[in-house]
Amino acid sequence: MRKIMQWIAVLAVVLSATNSYALPSYTRQTGLTCNVCHYTPPELTPFGRIFKLSGYTLIQSAKQNTIGSGHDLRLLKVLPLSVAFSVSDTELQAKQPQTQNGTAAFPQDLSLYLAGELAPHLGSFFEVAYTHANDHFGMGMADLRYANSTKLFGKDFRYGATINNQPTIEDVWNSTPAYGFPWIASAVSVPQIATPVIFGALSQDVVGLGGYGMFANHLYGDVTLYRSEHAGGATPVTGTGYNINISGAAPYWRVAWQQSFGDNYLEIGSYGIDVNSYPNAVSGPENRYVDPSFDFSYERPFGSNALSVHGTYMHEKSNLGATLAAGGAAFADHHLDEERFDATWYVRSKFSGTGAFFNTTGNTDATLYAPAAVMGSNNGSPNTTGYIAQGGYWPVQNIDITLAYTGYTKFNGASTNYDGSGRNASDNNTVYIALWLLF
Repeated sequence: MRKIMQWIAVLAVVLSATNSYALPSYTRQTGLTCNVCHYTPPELTPFGRIFKLSGYTLIQSAKQNTIGSGHDLRLLKVLPLSVAFSVSDTELQAKQPQTQNGTAAFPQDLSLYLAGELAPHLGSFFEVAYTHANDHFGMGMADLRYANSTKLFGKDFRYGATINNQPTIEDVWNSTPAYGFPWIASAVSVPQIATPVIFGALSQDVVGLGGYGMFANHLYGDVTLYRSEHAGGATPVTGTGYNINISGAAPYWRVAWQQSFGDNYLEIGSYGIDVNSYPNAVSGPENRYVDPSFDFSYERPFGSNALSVHGTYMHEKSNLGATLAAGGAAFADHHLDEERFDATWYVRSKFSGTGAFFNTTGNTDATLYAPAAVMGSNNGSPNTTGYIAQGGYWPVQNIDITLAYTGYTKFNGASTNYDGSGRNASDNNTVYIALWLLF
């Protein structure tokens, strides 16, 4: 309680001073404030979605120098560079064995971005990120886009191509994993034992080439093919030390419909991926993961305030033949289901309050989900249920202050003694406070 009161005091001091993936390089490019494209970064408004669909090049107010005859060379007068810096502190309800409680990260993240228009119809979102846990810089999220528009059957048709390193990063809604809630979170909370592959397992470990299109501002479709690339690993790729090494190419698909009803906005859609993988190799026995998923987004402005709601359901059907052959599972056929729901109330682009719920269920396998201190499952189940209560404050649009509480009612299959070493689900509850600066 004393620690919580100290956090509240810190917040009070900061709040008494006179959104956060809204990169300033985009603002400098367009001449628009962050809240034109974001309710709160990185959650996109309808205008922000069009900007991303247009390859980060919708408004070309960044002046260009034309050098040579005609249009042989065009150089931006202002480079599309941004920096993000965050500092945070995380407290677990019960510390992990042989560790101190209270993990301060200074910084938690330090990221450099090449983000914005590179040439007509060509734009980027490239991140080079420092991570506190590894104490080094590495490639973060990356999305290079070509975009254009035309008429199709007399209707507007926006289309483009993307090269990126994470399935769902190409999406323009915040109901899919790459840009889903929470927008900012602790890097030291205890991870649950299993989630679907599409929920981050391929993040920044693959390269994908795909195409997308939006017809009549209603129907959206996207297909991208992904290959393993293992940044920082051996080249050519050997697969050693990596659980997922894609056999051939893994297709990712996305289809969505968006519609406005007066002040109400609704998107419903489906997305998913099909992955054949050689664990720790590039040939031999395979595992297969098929993840059909569904989502929705709802938005409603109320004067200078707004409500946004997101939900997604991910269903993974897997055949772990390779893992079974290696003795890592009791049987081959498994499934995982992940449900996530969040609702946020925004006040005058300054304050936000979010409530979120998440739930993972799957079949029991005492070999695949074995007992282990903190990280394991005592009963062979991956079932986890929890919630998040989060508040945010933006004194100005490029400064974010976040306070969040994450609670668990079940963790890795149980509420009490879930790991077989006496740890309870609620012991992993966390309080997290962070300051995020962008410039």
